[in-house]
Amino acid sequence: MSKETTSDNEETNIANEKAETEKKASSKKPTKKASTASKKKKASSKTTKKSKKTDVVVETEEYSTGNQAEINIGTIGHVDHGKSTLVKALTGTFPDTHSEELKRGITIRLGYADTDTRYCPKCTGTNKWSTETTCPKCQAETKVSRRISFVDAPGHEVLMATLLTGAAIFDGAILVIAANEFCPQAQTREHLAAMDAVGIQNIIIVQNKIELVTEEQALESYNDIIKFVKGTVAEGAPIIPMSAIHGVNLDLLIETIEKIIKTPKRDEKVEPRMFVARSFEVNKPGTIPEDLLGGVLGGSIICGILKEGDDIEIRPGIRSGRKVESIKTKVISIHAGTLGKVKEAKPGGLMSIGTDIDPAVTKADSLVGNIIGKPDKLPPVIEYIELSINLMDFVVGLDKKTKVKNLAVGEQLMLNVWTAITLGQISSLKGKNITVKLDRLVCAEKGTRVAISRRLEGRFRLIGFGLVQ
Repeated sequence: MSKETTSDNEETNIANEKAETEKKASSKKPTKKASTASKKKKASSKTTKKSKKTDVVVETEEYSTGNQAEINIGTIGHVDHGKSTLVKALTGTFPDTHSEELKRGITIRLGYADTDTRYCPKCTGTNKWSTETTCPKCQAETKVSRRISFVDAPGHEVLMATLLTGAAIFDGAILVIAANEFCPQAQTREHLAAMDAVGIQNIIIVQNKIELVTEEQALESYNDIIKFVKGTVAEGAPIIPMSAIHGVNLDLLIETIEKIIKTPKRDEKVEPRMFVARSFEVNKPGTIPEDLLGGVLGGSIICGILKEGDDIEIRPGIRSGRKVESIKTKVISIHAGTLGKVKEAKPGGLMSIGTDIDPAVTKADSLVGNIIGKPDKLPPVIEYIELSINLMDFVVGLDKKTKVKNLAVGEQLMLNVWTAITLGQISSLKGKNITVKLDRLVCAEKGTRVAISRRLEGRFRLIGFGLVQ
């Protein structure tokens, strides 16, 4: 069985293939190989051509014929409750690939993975659901229901801003709660509040690590979860008892995902818009200028379609002090998760866009928070943002119950505008409307939902949300 993933190390996949080519070329002419993420669902044949500019043999990748992912589901919850292990159980690959993540055993960056949900035409009920190409129950060949991208969010309290960045592209969320710990933990509360702040309504709760507790303890944990979510956006959400590390109740979870988190209707005929959640460069140290590949942007298309060869604009673009300059470039290549290279990218799922931008501009997530679209068709870049605010009654994420105090002119806030994170100071306050002067300019339009955080006990804590006026 082959499960497929789209982790955040796509740059590693591309670089590794390039290294293989260079190794083969040690006794031949130098070669250059296009990037690939997976060989499943795509032709294995390659075509070669000679570059007129550099006289280099280029081995080109065939286009994928598989279905692109159509929905993004986030995994959220307290640190070490099993979010990444759950993604691995669903997709086959652990999403934590950054060296520091592997060293510390926690998620630091947003992790990505995707897979097909499948059903067996011979089995019935919960038993028919899996991600296997062959039914685990009767060995019949399964059929694809749809393809799903999972976004694995960090659970540590200091990485709340990273969660909010990822939440901008969520269509639904799985809240993971460990059965062997008291519920709710601090970031369990904070992550659930974040879903309310960014407007995520479709939530499934996974009661994980049931293999570590007795039946009596599992029931006690289940009742604690019901009490915790009462009155929240997750009230009434299904609760799935699971052991992610052993794959227990995966079929029930997949069935619940299919029922609860539907693929939203997306308009493919409007101007395209893509939120950038990752940016990086894929060139190895020592690459000669002629072989350099342009910068890569990762994220999700919200509406419209982007095609290979399209002229695009990236806004706000490059920042220099308080000035910004949008970037106009061309789509050189598109990779749709592990499907590999595609000619066009549709809304939903996670994509990476190869460009001809100087790779120094895109490295180390430097363009996260930007928006991609057709030139001159994107929302305006703003320095002042006016919000109609809704504050929570109490601050979430603190050990003690703390009431949210009123905002004040001059106060510094952290705002999450789509995938962008910016700080700003309140310049005016009238009732429930505030105007914030931004330290980092962003794109926004009327009706955009913005998460609001203020500094409490040494870090920014979520206190509510606002709508752009």
